[in-house]
Amino acid sequence: MNRGIIVIAAFLIVLGAGIAAAVPGTFWNSMMNTGNSMMNSGDGMHGGMMGWLGGMMDYGRGMMGNGMHCGYANGNSVNGAPITIEQAGEAVKQYLGSTGNSDLTLAEVMEFNNHFYAEVEEKSTGVHAFELLVNKYTGAVSPEPGPNMMWNTRYGHMNSGNEGQATVTGEQAIKNAQAYLDRTLPGTKASEADEFYGYYTLHVLKQDKIYGMLSINSYTGAVWYHSWHGEFVKILKAD
Repeated sequence: MNRGIIVIAAFLIVLGAGIAAAVPGTFWNSMMNTGNSMMNSGDGMHGGMMGWLGGMMDYGRGMMGNGMHCGYANGNSVNGAPITIEQAGEAVKQYLGSTGNSDLTLAEVMEFNNHFYAEVEEKSTGVHAFELLVNKYTGAVSPEPGPNMMWNTRYGHMNSGNEGQATVTGEQAIKNAQAYLDRTLPGTKASEADEFYGYYTLHVLKQDKIYGMLSINSYTGAVWYHSWHGEFVKILKAD
């Protein structure tokens, strides 16, 4: 590992301390677990480390920025209690309204131990646009780290403007996901693949119940497990 990466990592530790103080639990869980997931993405250690560091810097800025002006009830829950999944959905709708893009709509919200997760899709195409996280106590909305930032060819932070024809089909994505799960999480099953720009995201099932999530790159077939969510609680489909 070169000196530049070490310096950036040290900076992120200091940055993380400040964010963790403002948003207990969520940042540190994402920071530690996302690094483990990146090592499984198939992109190589150096690329994985740089991608993780870049994603965490953007995630940190999103957490601080959105906590100031976005989210349910002006960024604060009532009496320090967690918000409901319905309120999380409303926070996402407010967030989407602030983008000025009327083609974006909420597809679903999922509650996990660590936060709420939301999928956004395009009304005109039916293709999923991007993924968001909602803080369970402040209602702050932030872009999800991982594939959403690093693989999304239209809405991601690493978007190069190149949206060439994907080489991995949804069916192949499920096969790749299942092969990964058979090696790492025996007894789990990959479900239907939701198509995003540059990747697919799938629910992971265990005994026919949602256990977790993972993504498959549309061009390389690489796997990225979403290890930052915690345990699944419930799901709310948009109207």
